[in-house]
Amino acid sequence: MNAPTKFDELEVGYDVPALPGMDEADIQTPCLILDLDALERNIRKMGDYAKAHGMRHRVHGKMHKSVDVAKLQENLGGACGVCCQKVSEAEVFARGGIKDVLVSNQVRDPAKIDRLARIPKLGTRAICCVDDLANVADLSAAAVRHGTEIECLVEIDCGAGRCGVTTTADVVEIARAIDAAEGLKFAGLQAYQGAMQHMDSYDDRKAKIDIAVAMVREAVEALKAEGLACDIVGGGGTGSYYFESTSGVYNELQCGSYAFMDADYGRILDKDGKRIDQGEWENALFILTSVMSRAKPGKAIVDAGLKAQSVDSGLPVIFGRDDVRYVKCSDEHGVVEDPDNVLSVNEKLKLVPGHCDPTCNVHDWYVGVRGGKVETLWPVSARGKAY
Repeated sequence: MNAPTKFDELEVGYDVPALPGMDEADIQTPCLILDLDALERNIRKMGDYAKAHGMRHRVHGKMHKSVDVAKLQENLGGACGVCCQKVSEAEVFARGGIKDVLVSNQVRDPAKIDRLARIPKLGTRAICCVDDLANVADLSAAAVRHGTEIECLVEIDCGAGRCGVTTTADVVEIARAIDAAEGLKFAGLQAYQGAMQHMDSYDDRKAKIDIAVAMVREAVEALKAEGLACDIVGGGGTGSYYFESTSGVYNELQCGSYAFMDADYGRILDKDGKRIDQGEWENALFILTSVMSRAKPGKAIVDAGLKAQSVDSGLPVIFGRDDVRYVKCSDEHGVVEDPDNVLSVNEKLKLVPGHCDPTCNVHDWYVGVRGGKVETLWPVSARGKAY
C-alpha cells in the first residue's frame, strides 16, 4: 500500500493529526511534532554524560508525560527509571511498563496514598518524597494494608522554597522514622534546586547549587553516622546537571527538558556564555502551526493560540526564521509580525514553545518526523494526570 499523503485518501477518522508515511507538509495543525533525529541525539548525549560521570539518570516524566518517550530514554540513554509529580502520572508509567518510578513530591491525601501503595503490584518500584513525620504512619499503613513496599526519600528544601525540610536534624528524624516503619524503606534524599534552573548566568546557578550541595553533604554524613545509607541522592535539572554530577555527593540526575528543549531553557548560558540551545542541546519539540489569514498587511494570523501552548515562560519563538516573529496570542489565534509580507495562507511554521511541560499537557499526540516524513505517532500518555 502506498503511503498516504492526504486525509481524504484515508478510510480513517480525523482524531489524529497525521499518520505514518505522510509528508510533514500534510500534518494537521496545530499539533506537537518531534524531530526524531534531534530527540535521539539529545537522549544519547545525556545518557553518555551520566554514564561517563558515574551517575544514574532518572528522567523527568512530568515534562513529556509519554510512556514512549520514557522507553526511548531507557533504551537509548540508559535511564534507570522516571520521576513524576503525581500518583496518576506514576500509575500511567507503571502500567506502561516502566519498572522504577519516583513521585518526586509529597503524597498526603488518603486516596492517593492508597493508590501509591498498589503500584508495586504492577511490578514497579514505587518511591515518594516525605517532609513530615505525620506522613510516615499513613504511608506505612497503606503499604501494610496492600502487602507492598513504598520506598521513601526525605526531601530537602535546598533553595526552591517549596516542599522539603531545611535542617539536617529534621532529615535524620524523618529518615529514622521511615526506616523503623513497617512496609516502608528509607531510600535516600531528594534535593532538587528548582529555583535556579532558569537563571541565565552559569556563575549565578553555580553559586546557588553550591549551597544545596553543602546541605546535602551534611545530611548524607549525618545519616551515615546513624547507620542509614542513601541509595538515591537525587536532583539535578537541565540547567544544573553538570554541578550535581561533579559534586561527589549526588548519584542520580533528574533532568527532563534537555530532551525536547524550549525557548525559556534555551536562553540560559553555559560556562562559555553561549546559549544552551546553540550547542549543548537541540530543539526537538515544536508546535506546528499554519497561517490562516493574511487579511492585514505586515501581519499573519496562525492557528496556534493559547489553547495550543503555555505562555507562562514567554511567547514561542519561530524556529529557523528571523524575518517573522510571533508577537501575541488569544485562545485560538497567534499573531505573527511579518513586515515584508513573506508568509502565505496555509504556510506552516515551527514554534519553539516557551515552556515545554505545560504545553505538552494540552495535546493528545506527538507526531514523530524524520526526513520530512511522519514516522510515528505517540500518545501523550499521562495528559491531564494531575491528581
